[in-house]
Amino acid sequence: QVQLVESGGGLVQAGGSLSLSCAASGSIGSIFSVNAMGWYRQVPGKQRELVAGISPVGNTNYADSVKGRFTISRDNAKNTVYLQMNGLKPEDTAVYYCTCGRSRWAPADYWGKGTLVTVSS
Repeated sequence: QVQLVESGGGLVQAGGSLSLSCAASGSIGSIFSVNAMGWYRQVPGKQRELVAGISPVGNTNYADSVKGRFTISRDNAKNTVYLQMNGLKPEDTAVYYCTCGRSRWAPADYWGKGTLVTVSS
């Protein structure tokens, strides 16, 4: 069984920054370093969107809407993936989900419960 637990969400003003973390545990512990990780987000009434993905060796990809503002990283020794969000905009408001999978382009085999990020204007 795989557990992904996000932390770091909250309320921030436009232009501000937040850092999300996701700790992986359970059976993923022995395979974290060989799996891609990612962050999706979802706004009520809209489809989930892949925000960023990272391969086991650190290759990354981002949605066009966050390029240059968000940075995904991982620490395989700690089974943890991060999302640093700078220059936040009201349209970044969403529930952010940590995910794990075989490809950084769609790392969607396992999902966390999500953490809410609210950006006020």
